[in-house]
Amino acid sequence: MGFWRREVIEPMLDEGMREAIAEQVGWIAREPGNARPYYQLAQLYRTQGRQEEALGLLLEAVRLDAGLAEAQVSLTEIYCVRDDDAAAWRHARLAAAAGNTNAVALLERHGVQDPGV
Repeated sequence: MGFWRREVIEPMLDEGMREAIAEQVGWIAREPGNARPYYQLAQLYRTQGRQEEALGLLLEAVRLDAGLAEAQVSLTEIYCVRDDDAAAWRHARLAAAAGNTNAVALLERHGVQDPGV
């Protein structure tokens, strides 16, 4: 790893991530009933490999707003990786009902069987 990447680029990216996380945490503190910051914080955590924390935040987001299709899609992805087909399909169907069919297409494309059929 070169000097620029190790000493300049990565510290800047880390600082930007810390700021983005702090912004979402602050938004949650100000508006605990708003699903959007939970979803956005979960996405940041997913990029850091913090899957368990992301899962909890996404579940809270859809508890607050079951129609938040992006959160349903993200839950589909997480459950698909965990080989929990029933949960993946449940969230894919909820995303589709909210107008986003990306999760259903993902599961169909990868041949994940819908246990509800």
